[in-house]
Amino acid sequence: MSTVEVMLQKKPKPRSISGPIGKVFLQAFLILVAIVQIYPLIWLALFSLKDNSEIFSGDVAGLPKAFLWSNYTKAMSDGYVLTYFMNSVLVTVASIVLVLILSSMTGYAITRMNWKLSGLTMTIILLGMMVPIHAALLPLFIILKNLSLLNSYWSLIIPYVAFGIPMAVFILGSFFKGIPREMEESAVIDGCGIYRTFFSIIMPLVTPAISTVAIFTFLSCWNELMFAVTFINNTAYQTLTVGMMSMVGTYITQWGIIGAGLMITTVPTVVIYLLLNKQVQKSMIAGAIKG
Repeated sequence: MSTVEVMLQKKPKPRSISGPIGKVFLQAFLILVAIVQIYPLIWLALFSLKDNSEIFSGDVAGLPKAFLWSNYTKAMSDGYVLTYFMNSVLVTVASIVLVLILSSMTGYAITRMNWKLSGLTMTIILLGMMVPIHAALLPLFIILKNLSLLNSYWSLIIPYVAFGIPMAVFILGSFFKGIPREMEESAVIDGCGIYRTFFSIIMPLVTPAISTVAIFTFLSCWNELMFAVTFINNTAYQTLTVGMMSMVGTYITQWGIIGAGLMITTVPTVVIYLLLNKQVQKSMIAGAIKG
């Protein structure tokens, strides 16, 4: 037996933390992280059920003395939160649908079809990820003004889709590359055309990537403020982010009602994540394996 083999045999094994004590510490740490992450949402829920006198009395983090559910009613009616909410839903859903349709077709055409300048086209599209929204704010405003699209839903949908496509093409394109070409060849032999192959064979295989793109697009559109403030002045078309900002009064601000509006704004984000988090995890795992 050589000296190297003897040294390898005598090398002590690393200690494992999978014992009972290690599991207890791990569970305690995860519970602490969960509390830190969930507490702001709980605080916001309690904050939305208080009035100004209770908020400014010093007991901001405690339970409300009286649960003022009327704050939600006032936010819906007096604060026009329901109108802002529907506007946000309309703009966000339209942006997600357009981003998924355009980016999936673009990514498929670039990664799965053989044609000249496909690599250059992919590079040009990905360059859009390097453009900050602040740099495009003034040019977009001038373009939308010349097209008479200001104070309309399209003034938000078009920029949201334009800025969402590069990341979506990057994510979907990486998944398209990992699909065996034999599946498309088999579909063609069975008589499938290009569109049926795309919608019936390819798209079901990239469901995790579609969910990931949908969540990223939802978050960027739902929480966006810069475009919404600049391009929309009419209350009938304003989204939740602008509406929440406009609820702050010059002299008197009903913070409980604003808290109710913020809670209404936050709930859809939590619901969307709970519905699609497993698909996002699958996407991340698949991306890590491919990388």
